[in-house]
Amino acid sequence: MSKVWFITGANRGIGAQIAHAAIASGDRVVAAGRKLDQLKATFAAVDPAQVALVEFDVAREAQAPAAIEAAVARFGRIDVLVNNAAYGLLGNFEELTPQDIEQQFSVNVFGVMHVLRAALPVLRRQRSGHIINISSIAGLTGFDGASVYCATKYAIEGLSSSLALELAKFGINITTVEPGFFRTDFLDQSSVRYGQKTIEDYAAHGSVENAYGAYHGKQLGDPVKLAAAVVQLAGMDNPPKQFLAGSDAVAMATAELDARFSALNAMAALSRSTDHAA
Repeated sequence: MSKVWFITGANRGIGAQIAHAAIASGDRVVAAGRKLDQLKATFAAVDPAQVALVEFDVAREAQAPAAIEAAVARFGRIDVLVNNAAYGLLGNFEELTPQDIEQQFSVNVFGVMHVLRAALPVLRRQRSGHIINISSIAGLTGFDGASVYCATKYAIEGLSSSLALELAKFGINITTVEPGFFRTDFLDQSSVRYGQKTIEDYAAHGSVENAYGAYHGKQLGDPVKLAAAVVQLAGMDNPPKQFLAGSDAVAMATAELDARFSALNAMAALSRSTDHAA
């Protein structure tokens, strides 16, 4: 049966690739993005019967209900909701301004919540749906010079894990996708943002921008293959709660979880010592 997708951040990158993969599979897509002209260019060759374009800034809460209503008015339902819109704010925590940090959370965390709040009544009425939240391996393990970005992705992980328990009773699934480094424009100057303040103690250990910039164009992950995997996840009757994307993500997650189990076992006696006496 053909599905209806609602995808944020669909004008480029992973969001655009997921939209094209869903369309190629015979599904219909509501592609949402901040700039309508970019959406038109991205989907210029697509049959208009298969795609609806919605101009929508996820950071603006008031726009979310209208975006979801437009999707339902066009295609009648939403089967797969992909929360993809996000960007990277990189830099040492002390070198980021409060405004930088608030904007990062406005898009990466509160933007997801705005979409969910608008879409969940639709999914509940249907008693079905699959929410796919695009997180990151940075939601499982920390990265030097990316503390605030990681904090937003850890927030998505916690939100998704708990919300999955609340929504299971309505037949709604949630999968958190945790990509490693993919060859998109994430690290391009048109997308990523760096802190502008410089503290010499940190600068003596190298530039965050140079460290991450060296990865640009050399990432292992193929966004076309990731999009195909997301379409496959959406077709599963019992999709996973988390999905690691990329061999680098698998390697980093394995190292992180092994380290956590080791620390857990080493501290188990001290952990148990905090209970009330029997």
